[in-house]
Amino acid sequence: MSASPADISAVVFDLGGVLLDWSPFYLYRSMFPDDAAVQAFLDETGLHQANVEFDGGRAFGEGIAALVRRFPHHTDALRAFDERWVETIPGAIPGSVVLLEALDKAGMPLFALTNFSAEKFPLARLLFPFLQLFRHVVVSGEVGLVKPDPRIFDVLLRWTDVPAHRTVYIDDSRVNYEAAARLGFRALHFTGPDRLQSDLAALGLPV
Repeated sequence: MSASPADISAVVFDLGGVLLDWSPFYLYRSMFPDDAAVQAFLDETGLHQANVEFDGGRAFGEGIAALVRRFPHHTDALRAFDERWVETIPGAIPGSVVLLEALDKAGMPLFALTNFSAEKFPLARLLFPFLQLFRHVVVSGEVGLVKPDPRIFDVLLRWTDVPAHRTVYIDDSRVNYEAAARLGFRALHFTGPDRLQSDLAALGLPV
């Protein structure tokens, strides 16, 4: 049975991979000969795990300096992850932004829950004005908790003041989507704007 709009009181978006097209490959394709070389660099240095630590609140300067000490032959590439970080997000995912704007126009309360560095999120706000449509953004690096930790979803619920079962939660990460579903959210696994539009429409939302 489809829900009616009255059943839903808030919609929560993840950012990276849903609204923002983020990947370290966008930066490192200008520094390595091919994607295989980029992947080898990421695997060797453990930069993905370091990025999780940045999302949890670790300072970029501290984390990058530690990696440089371990991998001095990659000094320039490692420092670029801090100094040229904006190149990891070449743009928004247009179809997703259209859906966000449609929900905003319809008066739906919008929030975001994102694994994001507290240092870098202000840059994203400057680059992407549509982020101002959210009533609040829970940023992992600001609260010291990283999805899929259930505690960060509790932080979100305190901000929305809406129970999980009346909240639509959208995430491209299956682990995070499943965590939200276990907590009672109406969780949607994002695989692309067209599928998201269908999923939201099935819930009775005006998209």
